Amino acid sequence: MKQDIKKVLILRLSALGDAIHTLPVAYAIKKTYPDCKIGWVVEDKAQLFIKDNPLIDFCYVIPKKEWKKRGLFSFQNFKDFFNIVSEINKQEYDVVLDTQQLFKSACILPFLNIKRKITLTGGREFYSLFSNEIYPESHKLFDPYYHVVKRNLEFAQHIGADVSDFKLILAESSDEIKQKITELMQGLDFSKKTVVISPSTTWENKHWNESYWSEVISWLSGKVNIVFTGVESDLPLIERILDGTGCENPLILTGKTNLKELAEVFRRADVVISPDSGSAHIAWAVSKPSVITLFSATAEKRSAPFGENCYVLAPELDCRPCLKKNCRLKTNKNKCCSLVQPVELINLLKNILHLA
Repeated sequence: MKQDIKKVLILRLSALGDAIHTLPVAYAIKKTYPDCKIGWVVEDKAQLFIKDNPLIDFCYVIPKKEWKKRGLFSFQNFKDFFNIVSEINKQEYDVVLDTQQLFKSACILPFLNIKRKITLTGGREFYSLFSNEIYPESHKLFDPYYHVVKRNLEFAQHIGADVSDFKLILAESSDEIKQKITELMQGLDFSKKTVVISPSTTWENKHWNESYWSEVISWLSGKVNIVFTGVESDLPLIERILDGTGCENPLILTGKTNLKELAEVFRRADVVISPDSGSAHIAWAVSKPSVITLFSATAEKRSAPFGENCYVLAPELDCRPCLKKNCRLKTNKNKCCSLVQPVELINLLKNILHLA
């Protein structure tokens, strides 16, 4: 049921991937209430795709990194906090949605002059202490079989928004970023399709078997442009993957782009392949490429990119998804990283890229 909603504030402080998973809430609200103004409170590390996003009218950045440097009880920190609160209260929001559902977001609520303070059940750390509209979640916060985007959309649904479809929308790249990526990718053969591989993430047991990557790259070599992305510390992994593949002139952008520039690289790709990682979510958010996500320890039904042009390869194993950084198996440690076979990815690439 549509409500009289003119201004909505979203609390989703961190992390970057979680912020991306919350963007469909803003889309659903704007779709239902086109004139509605949306504000978003976010921490500095997660602001990247929120600030300047076309869905967001006001972005309030919590400078957590700076606050930590000064010390928890710094007078300047308190001053910064109350300045942010004052800016928020000037907008006279109708509703605030605490999608973070942790104490660090809940503790902001008492200072906000907003009539409706909404959250779901199932949060943590006294999250509901200062909300005045708490309604039942349909699924648990960490239900491995219910997608976090769908759970987030329950916030939008509660205020009458149409959640029958959703979109992830990011701001267009600046001209400066476009020019930089054009220069970095100028050596590619544009008569061929482009496959971007982001093989690394922060969890060791999210990584796919290195020899499997090598087999797939050997098969792709010469058929497509192969581009590697990641941070500089990923270079040894990529060198091991490429060793012995005979891959001709892969473009290695590892360590050469920031995340906004990475998004532009993905916009120019036909396929992005990644384990469950921030790269997969950014590639999903830019909408253009097909995204293939390789899962192991984590839950594909909860966090995988889904919808048109999104594909998931995940193994069947009794102990997964364990959602643990450290494998609990006493033998065959990280077994789930080697159960999806190279031929499965190759067959999927054949279909997506129309390759023999």
